[in-house]
Amino acid sequence: MWFFARDPVRDFPFELSPEPPEGSPPGPWVLHRGRKKTTGSLVSIFVYDVKPGAEEQTQVAKAAFKRLKTLRHPNILAYIDGLETDKCLHVVTEAVTPLGVYLKARAEGGGLKELELSWGLHQIVKALSFLVNDCSLIHNNVCMAAVFVDRAGEWKLGGLDYMYSAQGNGGGPPHKGIPELEQYDPPELADGSGRAVREKWSADMWRLGCLIWEVFNGPLPRAAALRNPGKIPKSLVPHYCELVGANPKVRPNPARFLQNCRAPGGFMNNRFVETNLFLEEIQIKEPAEKQKFFQELSKSLDSFPEDFCRHKVLPQLLTAFEFGNAGAVVLTPLFKVGKFLNAEEYQQKIIPVVVKMFSSTDRAMRIRLLQQMEQFIQYLDEPTVNTQIFPHVVHGFLDTNPAIREQTVKSMLLLAPKLNETNLNVELMKHFARLQAKDEQGPIRCNTTVCLGKIGSHLSASTRHRVLTSAFSRATKDPFAPSRVAGVLGFAATHNLYSMNDCAHKILPVLCSLTVDPEKSVRDQAFKAIRSFLSKLESVSEDPTQLAEVEKDVHAASSPGMGGAAASWAGWAVTGVSSLTSKLIRAHPTAAPAETSVPQRPVPEGLPAPAPTPVPAMPTTSGHWETQEESKDTEEDSSAADRWDDEDWGSLEQEAESVLAQRDDWSTGNQASRAGQASNPGHRSQESDWSSWEAEGSWEQDWQEPSPPEPPPEGTRLASEYNWGGPEPSDKGDPFAALSVHRETGAQSRRDSWGDDNWEGLETESRQVKAELARKKREERRREMEAKRAEKKAVKGPMKLGTRKLD
Repeated sequence: MWFFARDPVRDFPFELSPEPPEGSPPGPWVLHRGRKKTTGSLVSIFVYDVKPGAEEQTQVAKAAFKRLKTLRHPNILAYIDGLETDKCLHVVTEAVTPLGVYLKARAEGGGLKELELSWGLHQIVKALSFLVNDCSLIHNNVCMAAVFVDRAGEWKLGGLDYMYSAQGNGGGPPHKGIPELEQYDPPELADGSGRAVREKWSADMWRLGCLIWEVFNGPLPRAAALRNPGKIPKSLVPHYCELVGANPKVRPNPARFLQNCRAPGGFMNNRFVETNLFLEEIQIKEPAEKQKFFQELSKSLDSFPEDFCRHKVLPQLLTAFEFGNAGAVVLTPLFKVGKFLNAEEYQQKIIPVVVKMFSSTDRAMRIRLLQQMEQFIQYLDEPTVNTQIFPHVVHGFLDTNPAIREQTVKSMLLLAPKLNETNLNVELMKHFARLQAKDEQGPIRCNTTVCLGKIGSHLSASTRHRVLTSAFSRATKDPFAPSRVAGVLGFAATHNLYSMNDCAHKILPVLCSLTVDPEKSVRDQAFKAIRSFLSKLESVSEDPTQLAEVEKDVHAASSPGMGGAAASWAGWAVTGVSSLTSKLIRAHPTAAPAETSVPQRPVPEGLPAPAPTPVPAMPTTSGHWETQEESKDTEEDSSAADRWDDEDWGSLEQEAESVLAQRDDWSTGNQASRAGQASNPGHRSQESDWSSWEAEGSWEQDWQEPSPPEPPPEGTRLASEYNWGGPEPSDKGDPFAALSVHRETGAQSRRDSWGDDNWEGLETESRQVKAELARKKREERRREMEAKRAEKKAVKGPMKLGTRKLD
C-alpha cells in the first residue's frame, strides 16, 4: 500500500491572492493579500522563503513569528494563523496595508487630515508604551515600514523581527544588516562604545521622531534632515524636538509623551481622539455616559473619516443597540453612518436592526424611526414592509400621543407605494376614516386629508371611487379651517381621478357651499377649485371627443406616476409643512388649558346655529396666532393640471396659524348669530363630541349634527332615489361615506350615489336625540314649577309656633 505525504501548504485554510505583492517592507518578509477558503474573508499573509546559507535571517523570521503569535494588543498587528515548514513561513494577520502605500493613496485624494494623523500616531505611541512599560521589550525597528493600516484607518505596529528584551535576557539586539533600516538608529548607537547613558526607551523614541518626520514630510533622506521640522504641526513641534534631541537621557517615556500631547491645546487633544478612546472603553462605561456620547456623536460624524465611520463606529452602534440597551439615541448616528454604505451592506447591517426596532414599545424609538424613515425606505423591499413593518406601524394610529399619530400618518406617504392591496386599500383606509372623523386634534385630521390626497394615485380604481369624494367632502365640513382647506386642495390634487358626472353632481356642490365659508383662505381655495373644475366641464362640453382623454385616469389601475398634481403635492407633506400638533404639544406642556372658540361653518337657513365650540386651547409659542392674508392669484391658466402644479402647497401651515386671528367682513356678520346661541345648553359641538367617541372606528357612524334635521315634506323624493347617471355602486361598504356629513338646506335632503349605505344607525341616533331633548324640557319644566312654589313661600312667609296672628 502506498502512502502519499500531504502538502501542508495545500491544506492551509488560507490562500494567497493571485495579485502581485503590495508594498512589502524591507526585510525578510513579503506581504501578500489573501483570503480564507471557507468564508472568503480578506486577510494579509506575510511569507518568508527559507534559503540556504541564510540561517541568521531564518532565525530572525522565526523569532518574529513567535513574538507576533504571543503578543496581543489593540495597537499591535493582530495574528490570526500561521504555518511553519522547512521551506517557508506563513503568518496570517488581519487585512492591512503598509503605511507608506496608504499615505501615497490618500495623497492622491487630498491627503490625510490632522485628525487622522493624530489618532494614528497616538496608537503607535500607545503600542510602544505597552512594549516598554508593560513587557520590558525594545521594538528596535520603529519606522514607516513597520506600521500598517487596517480597513478602519487604524494604525498597527508590526515589524517585530529585531525585538529584544530590555532586561538583557537572550543577548543584545539582533543584527539587521539592512541599510534602509539602519538609518533610523539613534546617533549614540554609532558610537559603539556603549558609554552613553540612556533609558531603555531612548532608541525607540528617536525612531518615533523619525516616523513623525516621515509622516508629514515624506521619506527621510538622511539623519541631518531631522533638524528641520518641515510640515510638522506647530502644536507637535516642541514634543518632536524632545524625541530627536542628541541627549538620549531627556527623551520622554512613551506614556509621558502621550500625556504631553493630550494636554489642552496639544496635537492629540481633539474630538476624534476622544471619540476613539471612548469607543475603546465603551463596554465599561456607565449607561448615562453612553447616552450622552451617542447624543453628541452625530454632530461629529461629518468631520470623521468615512472608513472610520463604516468599520469602527457602525459596529459599536449595532452592538450598543443589540446588547447595551442604548435605545433611540443610536438612531441618528446609525442612519448618518448608513449613508456611507452601499446597498448590499445596508441590507446586511442596517435593515435587520431597523426591522427589529419597529417592534419596540419605546415611544421615543418609534417616533424617531417614523421621522427618519425617508433615509432607509428605499432599502426596504415590499414583503418586509407588509409583513414585518406595517403591522407594527399601524399601532401608531391608535396611540394616545398625538405626535406619534401624526408621524404615523405622514409615514404612510413613504410606505404606500410598497403596501399590498389589502394593507393599502382596506387596513389603511379604515384607520384614515377613523382619524379623519374622530381624532380630537384638528391638525391630525388635516394631515390625514393631506396624506390621502397624496397617496390617492396608489389606490385601486374601486377604492378611489368609493373613498376620495366622500373623504374630501367630509373634510370640507370640519370645524378646523385648515382641514377644510386640505379638503379643497385634495379635490384639486386628484382632479384627474374623477369622472365628469362626479365633478358636476358631487364635487362642485360641495365646493360651492364653501364660497360662503367664514374663513377667507377657505373661500379663496374654493373659488380656484371651482374655476378649475368648471374649465374641465366646459372644455368637454365644447368638444365631447375630449371626454375619453380627460377621464383616462379614472378607471386606470393604481400607478405611482398618475396624478401630476398629487405627485408635486407629495413633496410638501415631507418637507414643506412642519407639524402643528408637535408645535402645540412641545410648547409649555404644563400650562392649563383655556377655552377657545373655534370658527364654525355657516349654517343653512332653517336650522339652529350651533354654539361656538369650546376646545382646550393648546399652549403655543406665542400668545396669538400670526395673522397672514394669502395673496390671490392674478393669472389663470387654461390647463387645470398646470394650475394646481403651480399652486403654493406649502401655505397650509400659515393658514392654520392665521385661522384664530384672521376675521373679515364675511365672518363678522355671522359672529353675532353664533354668539346668540353660545348659551344654549341644548346644542353640542362636533369638536366636543369627538372627544367622547370610542377609539375604534365604526363604518356605520356619521358626523354628529347639533340638532335633528326636519323631515322633508310629504311626497318629496330623496336624491338617492334618482339615477344620476354615475357608475353602479360598489358592493363594498364605503368607510368614508358612512361617516360623512351632508348639510340639508330647508326641507330638501341632498344625497349622492353613496346613499345606499345603512342609515338605520342615523335614525336611531335621531330618536335618541329627540328623547334627550324631551327629557331636558321636562327637567326645565320641573325646575320652573319648583321656582314658582319657592316664590309663593317667600311672599307669605313661614308661620312660627307660639305666635299670634294679627288682624
